[in-house]
Amino acid sequence: VTLSEGARAGTGRELGMLDSLLSLGGLVLLRDSVEWEGRSLLKALIKKSALCGEQVHILGCEVSEEEFREGFDSDINNRLVYHDFFRDPLNWSKTEEALPGGPLGALRAICKRTDPGPVTIALDSLSWLLLHLPCTTLCQALHAVSHQDSCPGDSSPVGKVSVLGLLHEELHGPGPVGALSSLAQTEVTLGGTKGQASAHILCRRPRQRPTDQTQWFSILPDFSLDLQEGPSVESQPCSDPHIPPVDPTTHLTFNLHLSKKEREARDSLILPFQFSSEKQQALLRPRPGQATSHIFYEPDAYDDLDQEDPDDDLDI
Repeated sequence: VTLSEGARAGTGRELGMLDSLLSLGGLVLLRDSVEWEGRSLLKALIKKSALCGEQVHILGCEVSEEEFREGFDSDINNRLVYHDFFRDPLNWSKTEEALPGGPLGALRAICKRTDPGPVTIALDSLSWLLLHLPCTTLCQALHAVSHQDSCPGDSSPVGKVSVLGLLHEELHGPGPVGALSSLAQTEVTLGGTKGQASAHILCRRPRQRPTDQTQWFSILPDFSLDLQEGPSVESQPCSDPHIPPVDPTTHLTFNLHLSKKEREARDSLILPFQFSSEKQQALLRPRPGQATSHIFYEPDAYDDLDQEDPDDDLDI
């Protein structure tokens, strides 16, 4: 099959986005919402890891194994190791297939593997685990798995560990979401507009400043990414150069600007509360022949002239 140049460019952009999400290892936090679901992107990342030859372990808690595997071809499904915690999350059936310790026990078992190759662990989902486990316990387990190149007490080195965690952030408060965000090397916040999905990617590299970017994409039925251009931002209508612009101040009932004569009249106006030297002299020194007035005050019987207790007449 020969790909056209456009198809090759699209495939390269797709791999670039997926590689940027998986290259750092550690915890990749996928934050979705009711409007913009993230399980499809999670499955696209799982497909990319499987095609790269990595070991892929899936801890399925929210949907059945059949529903999760739907859409993958047989080659991808054969490479996936699925740990089913949806059918019997509390291990009431006491089957031998169930790992002791539940999902965290499965995480520890994956950490103690002897194969040194890279591994990808997909958690579907972190929201389910937060509803059944204390937040501190889950964060400690994620830190132990995703931030160590070798397990405690195990001298055998292991390869890069990537943990893909799907989080329905609308179900949780700012505390758990902030705790998981602080653990993540890569955060992907799903959103969009006009029916087109977007992913805001925040990468935290050791000893480097965090970088962020926004990718617009759609996910094909085979869980391949189709990167797209972002929707055009609605701008103001472009003005026609042949039509003169409309002055918004033409129909106002007042003037925003003063003419030269109006400015001179404003500057020469003496406001009534401003006392000039001439006005002060006229008030303090009455002119000759000007009648003077006096105030004659005779105390009343009820007047209180006691300065030591001016409120005596209030009967307090």
